[in-house]
Amino acid sequence: MITLFIATRNAHKVEEIAAILGPQFRYLKIKGDDELPVVVEDALTFAGNAAKKAETIARTLLLRGAARMPATEPGKFFVLADDSGLEVDALGGAPGVHSARFAAIDCGMVGNSADAENNAKLLRLLANVPQAARTARFRCVLALVEVDRAVPLQSVRLFEGACEGWMDFAPRGKGGFGYDPLFIPLGHEQSFAELGEGLKNRLSHRAQALAKLGAWLLA
Repeated sequence: MITLFIATRNAHKVEEIAAILGPQFRYLKIKGDDELPVVVEDALTFAGNAAKKAETIARTLLLRGAARMPATEPGKFFVLADDSGLEVDALGGAPGVHSARFAAIDCGMVGNSADAENNAKLLRLLANVPQAARTARFRCVLALVEVDRAVPLQSVRLFEGACEGWMDFAPRGKGGFGYDPLFIPLGHEQSFAELGEGLKNRLSHRAQALAKLGAWLLA
């Protein structure tokens, strides 16, 4: 069985990836006692951040040696990293790679902002923007690196997905996370937070990227 070590501490992402890809893969995630590095996401693109995370975690696992590698079943072992976010056209593509820390960067804070703070800032910036100009998209780039102690670190493979839509004037719905309560995907009248996990996981940027990744892994 193929094992995917998901290089994130975001529990929502881990659950979403496993739900979309399904049971044909085995999933591992970073635990609190793993002593794996916290990768600084300082690249200018989603692809750059995803690749940096995947390569850093894969290289760390290789350097640890077999005795300290995560326990896996027989089969291939990959590190999977994700970087994703929201691109709002009226804001020149912002928050983009700063989506998770959109509010925090205003005051020089280190780390991510609370979802409510990020959404509040976005709404302030879009206060005078009419609906026709509130177009946006969620974008996701996945980076995959095979970890095999018998060979040097493999090159990174990238898989990208995007979901077009627009930003609402107020949050709606209790589901999802991040900017989901504000994002209305094209062809729908409800926000991602209202549509439910099942439908969101068929429409989302991450679902599109994971479909490409899954097809490559199972080819």
